[in-house]
Amino acid sequence: MKTLMMLLLVLTVVATSAPVHANTLDFSKAITIGSGPKTVVEFTDPDCPYCRKASKYFESRSDLTQHIFFYPLPRHPKAKQKAQYILSQMDRASAYRQVMSGKMDAVQKFEGITPLGIKLQEEQLAIVKSQKVTSTPTFLINGRIIVGFDQKKIEEALGK
Repeated sequence: MKTLMMLLLVLTVVATSAPVHANTLDFSKAITIGSGPKTVVEFTDPDCPYCRKASKYFESRSDLTQHIFFYPLPRHPKAKQKAQYILSQMDRASAYRQVMSGKMDAVQKFEGITPLGIKLQEEQLAIVKSQKVTSTPTFLINGRIIVGFDQKKIEEALGK
């Protein structure tokens, strides 16, 4: 437990020193969900359990506009393919919800991945790396960087 807390502290320090700035991000490359007055920029992995908890939480809020960039972590072997699948769909928001809900975890090979989806996933990864994001989920809310799904911190940043 102590080791985990130290790791989280290190990740928080690393992430909060990263130069994440919403005004430098190309939101045309993101999945945008919602049209609420409060903006959340999210760097996520489709197989990260904390990212999935965050997805479920944000789905319950109608006051948000989410801009989602994928950062498939190497320790999740299907994450990259899932991101490419989502980014290949006409209705990316629906595909995102379906994948993040876990309903597609048993799929061995994702059909319908397009060259455009692959290219967009690569472009998103370049954006993530340019922002020096190192873990998922990472959120940018009102100029504040939040690493991990910490509902209390997220609600504080959003003004509840």
